[in-house]
Amino acid sequence: MPSKVDISKRSEVFNRAIFRIEEANLRHEKYDGTMSDEITRLSLDRGDSVAAVIHHTDTDEIVLVEQFRYSTYGKDTGWIMELPAGMVRDSERPEDSMRSELIEETGYTVLSLHHISTFYASPGGSSERIHLYYARVEASNKTSEGGGAEEENEDIKTIRMPLSQISLMLDTRQFADAKTVIGLQWVLLNKDHLHIF
Repeated sequence: MPSKVDISKRSEVFNRAIFRIEEANLRHEKYDGTMSDEITRLSLDRGDSVAAVIHHTDTDEIVLVEQFRYSTYGKDTGWIMELPAGMVRDSERPEDSMRSELIEETGYTVLSLHHISTFYASPGGSSERIHLYYARVEASNKTSEGGGAEEENEDIKTIRMPLSQISLMLDTRQFADAKTVIGLQWVLLNKDHLHIF
């Protein structure tokens, strides 16, 4: 695998709220060992994020959230059902960010998180990675209402869906969010062994 990258210029061309765009002029090693011509690339840097498949073991349900996502509006209705998720805060471990997001969005306190995978959301244009987890909860773990943070203008509905319904919804393409599809497929592949995580 090629490994050499020469960056001749790098600059920030946009910075607003949680979005930062970097422009770089670079050459990279090609598979034949030569260097490419100089190219310009843009990268959206919004930091890393976290998401979790929450399995309510008392009822064998998956805890999902639904909220308005402006980026999907126009191509879809704007409201999307997905796994609870959020951004990794500066100097915070992804696991700690995930625990905070779960309380904020769903009201569940989770002590143990099993790391499923870390992957790039859209590597062609963004440096964001998603740290995906699995956790079990039961009724006693519900410590608050959830619903999101008012100061962040969040309006989040918590949905508990029977594990038996997840497969049908995946088959009929009712989930449009990649991290959710990945997480739910993992649960279905591991459903006979979830007790060990």
